[in-house]
Amino acid sequence: MVETRNRQLHDDATEVLRRLVGRPDAQFHEGQFEAIEALVDGGRRALVVQRTGWGKSAVYFVASLLLRARGAGPTLIVSPLLALMRDQVAAAARAGVRAEAINSANAVQWREITAKLDADKVDVLLVSPERLNNPAFREQQLPDLVARMGLLVIDEAHCISDWGHDFRPDYRRIRDLIGALPGNVPVLATTATANERVVHDVQEQLAVGGGEVFTLRGALARKSLRLGVLRLPSPRLQLAWLLTHLDELPGSGIIYTLTVSAAEDISRLLREAGHDVRSYTGRTDPEERAASEQALKDNQVKALIATSALGMGFDKPDLGFVVHVGAPSSPVAYYQQVGRAGRGTDNADVLLLPGPEDREIWRYFATSSMPDEERARAVLSELEAAGGAVSVPALEARVNLRRSPLELLLKVLAVDGAVERVGGGWVRTREPWAYDAERYARVAAARVDEQNSMLDYETTAGCRMEFLSRELDDPAAAPCGRCDNCAGPWYSDAIGDQARDRSQAALGRVGVQLEPRAMWPGGMDRLGVPLKGKIKPADQARPGRALARLTDLGWGARLRTLLAASAEQVVDALIEDAMLRACVQVLSEWDWAERPAAVVGMPSRTRPQLVGSFAAGIARIGQLPYLGTLDYPHGGPRGGSGGNSAFRLAAVWDQLAVGPDLAAQLAALQGPVLLVDDYVDSRWTMTEATRVLHDAGANAVLPFVLAVSG
Repeated sequence: MVETRNRQLHDDATEVLRRLVGRPDAQFHEGQFEAIEALVDGGRRALVVQRTGWGKSAVYFVASLLLRARGAGPTLIVSPLLALMRDQVAAAARAGVRAEAINSANAVQWREITAKLDADKVDVLLVSPERLNNPAFREQQLPDLVARMGLLVIDEAHCISDWGHDFRPDYRRIRDLIGALPGNVPVLATTATANERVVHDVQEQLAVGGGEVFTLRGALARKSLRLGVLRLPSPRLQLAWLLTHLDELPGSGIIYTLTVSAAEDISRLLREAGHDVRSYTGRTDPEERAASEQALKDNQVKALIATSALGMGFDKPDLGFVVHVGAPSSPVAYYQQVGRAGRGTDNADVLLLPGPEDREIWRYFATSSMPDEERARAVLSELEAAGGAVSVPALEARVNLRRSPLELLLKVLAVDGAVERVGGGWVRTREPWAYDAERYARVAAARVDEQNSMLDYETTAGCRMEFLSRELDDPAAAPCGRCDNCAGPWYSDAIGDQARDRSQAALGRVGVQLEPRAMWPGGMDRLGVPLKGKIKPADQARPGRALARLTDLGWGARLRTLLAASAEQVVDALIEDAMLRACVQVLSEWDWAERPAAVVGMPSRTRPQLVGSFAAGIARIGQLPYLGTLDYPHGGPRGGSGGNSAFRLAAVWDQLAVGPDLAAQLAALQGPVLLVDDYVDSRWTMTEATRVLHDAGANAVLPFVLAVSG
């Protein structure tokens, strides 16, 4: 009897599969039907770890329709990226699955989708993990969904785990969601990038409430991929290699970078050289992202130059190549990104161009998702003192954290149960909270181990695919016979002279505009600073310039070394002639309405020689009087770098002054002041200096600095 029922289930499932893929002869891959059977007939909790392209989405779409046919409620899919949701909704429609998504990009459709849910006209609802903590969704829609849900799917489930390469704090909330489900509701978690440690962690979270977890794990090696590593000594030569060889790479593909500015710079350079490429980053508008994804799918562009914003969920089976300019911080993250290529083709090329600045970038991101105990306790203390909901902007004025780190910290504290997001902001719960120093130390150590493993991948003499497979604890790991170590380099390291010249010119490009601050931060009165609202036009600086961003591929690398932040690394020296000449070039291209009449320097406690020689050198070359520097009447700004705008402004408020000699010269000056410094981040020091100079008689201020943060 069981065998007959399984045969009928197999036939029904196969029919749905064929509608999904549009092929009348389609059959399940090994393991797909077993997973469907566990969900539909067994009502079990399942974890599927299979390589990209194996067909994990087919499992949950087929299972959803079969469960719906048996009278079950809609499937809820927790999915991490908008690109992934768009592809999943399109794939669902092909199989006759009524799928909808609720995310930040379609807010105007939420009311319509809610009405469809209420009318039971939705088979699959896709939401982001962040949506689970939206007060309206959590309180008004989620309880009904939990009561009716036919299947819960956690896509890219490695994000649940602290040990996963792309941990998302809101994903940890899914454990509570699983615990709230009726015991007979099946749960499916899927990922292509989980080693044994992540698998065990996800299994434990799936098993909350005592459920047994069925785990299906397949071989992860991708036979279609041809891996290689090409070490080039500088960003200039990396760009020159792309200019020389991009057209030789098969089909259309993705070029990954580690920073937004690198993606934008490389994209600009390649476009100027005649290549049809687009940048794709966290700063790209949602509409432009969708258009770029479609252009790549339709082979209308050669490549997207992307950050990890395109890391998961992008579905193009014939993607011909993936190139990394700079290495991700772990082999698992690298495997996840290169897995976008060659899903539906026999051959795809994957090349890594490691960068000299990779480790520095890794260090920055390694602990960005881990809370700082002092700041966490400051947030909790302020919420307790408020006695009610506090918005994020209001909380910014009470704790010294910028918006993005503050929001991330609140998410972590919410997952820990210490705070809760409600209408109007955040509140402190009654749950006690303790800083889990041991856990965060373990995670930090694991991140360092991953970084070292990535360096080992770059230098290994063994098979590269086998190396990646072993990092994922794949028992089927074996030499691929295709990578540059197995079969010899398949790529050329030759670089054309014209490409070298173009690259040199691009990296030598100088000048970044600095927009002046126009609004004072909110809540300054709480910090003893009598400022609010708009900055008076008379107190605003005019648009300024920087030589480069610290994250730029050209001058950025030299400026990062020059302006190293740690006290042990600070070296104060006269500005280099080459850097001064580059600054003069910025000045020559500056389209100011009125030429500066004099130069004033910012006082510096760490690099007085650098700033002084920079200001004096510009004055000498520009044949302008150098009026000296502002003063620190009370010792200078309080506190270090970092923190939010309110605290940064409070740290410099009333800490700058114009001495009598400078005041006399300003009173006689006809024209703007060129205000010179080494580095700006928040721009509040420059804003305060501008206010002080205006009060002393300067009629306009033009900020000019060596570097600006990315």
